[in-house]
Parts: sequence; C-alpha cells; structure tokens
Amino acid sequence: MRRDKDNLIVRKAIEFSLKIIRYTEVLEQNRKFVIAKQLLRSATSIGANVCEAQNAESKADFVHKMKIASKEASETLYWLILCERSDNYHFDVQIRNDVDEIIRILSKIVSTSKSY
Repeated sequence: MRRDKDNLIVRKAIEFSLKIIRYTEVLEQNRKFVIAKQLLRSATSIGANVCEAQNAESKADFVHKMKIASKEASETLYWLILCERSDNYHFDVQIRNDVDEIIRILSKIVSTSKSY
C-alpha cells in the first residue's frame, strides 16, 4: 500500500474499522454477541479489501476488490439497520452515516474505474 499520499477511501475505511471495533465492544458488553460478531467481520472486511485493492495486479483486479468492499459495506449497513430497529440495542447514528458515505465513495470508485 502506498504511503506517499493520502488516500481518502483507505483512510476512511481504517477509521471506520476502528469505530466499529469500539462499537462492537459496547454491543458485546450488552451481550449482543451474534450481531457484534457479524458486524465486526463485515465492517473490518471493507478496509481489508480496500487495502488489498491498492496492490491489485490489474485494473480488473482493482475493480473486483473494490466491488467486494462495496458488498461488505452493504452487509455492514444491514447489520447496523438491525441494531437501529431492534429493542435494547445501542445505536450510533454517526456510524450509520459513515457507512453510507463509504458506500457512496466505493460506488463512485467502481463506476469511474470501469469507464477508463
């Protein structure tokens, strides 16, 4: 992964993963283990795939990895919606806003990359 300049999606994905780690720790303290585990896996996978895409072997490989990151972001949104709508679940609207933003950025990256 290149370190010579700021990469918006890499930075946002890492920051989001760190927020999710803290958020799922709160869920686990409240004994919401199943959702916490699913959410942690999908949310941290976003950043893992975005970082992996930075070293893609081809443009097609880059697009593929970014699409996987986008799918993981959509799954993360699903788990967050469940938290938001379920009784007795802690919910942080900022995390929901963050994943919405990441989904928009990833969609733009994929559509732009495909057109070149």
